[in-house]
Amino acid sequence: MVLAYAVGGDHPEREPCRAILTSAADARVELHASVETVQEFLFHRLRRDARPAAVRQTTRIRDLLVLHPFDLDVVDRMLRLVEGCGIGGRDAVHAATALQVGFGSIVSTDRAFDAVPGLTRLAPASALRAA
Repeated sequence: MVLAYAVGGDHPEREPCRAILTSAADARVELHASVETVQEFLFHRLRRDARPAAVRQTTRIRDLLVLHPFDLDVVDRMLRLVEGCGIGGRDAVHAATALQVGFGSIVSTDRAFDAVPGLTRLAPASALRAA
């Protein structure tokens, strides 16, 4: 998850992921995500930080994102993706949201998205170069 790498510990993807968030904070790029992304990020931060810090970080992340609903259309598309291409449930929510909203690409380090028809995965560093 780009957001987790951006705020987490040392990792090869940390700096490109941080650069994406900085670009969003500076209004150079617009980041879109499912509302599920916020819950997933909070879950991740609660496992690593004190509750007040996790809530503050999640609020800052939420404010950087254009959020899209996790509605019944996304659920139906998610189920078709899980059945048809073998992607897992959480990843399928993100893929289904992107496709439902009309995006043909997703920024992620997770190669599971490579199996989703109609969706091209961009590694964070590649996404920065394309922006």
